Amino acid sequence: MKQVSITRRARFNAAHKLWNEEWDEAKNFEVFGKCAHPNWHGHNYEVHVTVRGIIDEATGYFINFTDLKAIINEYVEEPLDHRNLNMDVPWLKGKQTSVENLVIGIWEQIEPIIATHGCTLERIRLYETENNYADYSGES
Repeated sequence: MKQVSITRRARFNAAHKLWNEEWDEAKNFEVFGKCAHPNWHGHNYEVHVTVRGIIDEATGYFINFTDLKAIINEYVEEPLDHRNLNMDVPWLKGKQTSVENLVIGIWEQIEPIIATHGCTLERIRLYETENNYADYSGES
């Protein structure tokens, strides 16, 4: 039985601000730079969701790309697109909205759903910019 990985890409746009309430303004700007701008800032995020599974001989795949697309739409794009990550996303409340925390949060939202489809969430890659991204593959 052969296993293979497939990846689905999606995009969303969101605003956020990195800020630590325990620090003064000078310290926040020193640590976070322009990401601490008082009027927020935004990114055009791109997420790559990679799943792994055993190919079903009858279908030739282990998950239909249409199903994977629907999962990503419901649990990633809809809750995050054109949102303020600090204010509008319940599972990010109380956390810094860094790309690192965001990729882990996305994993936590979709991993249980992917598992019900008989496959494994292998990796999520989240691009914050064209040049900066975070990878997460579950607990290490």
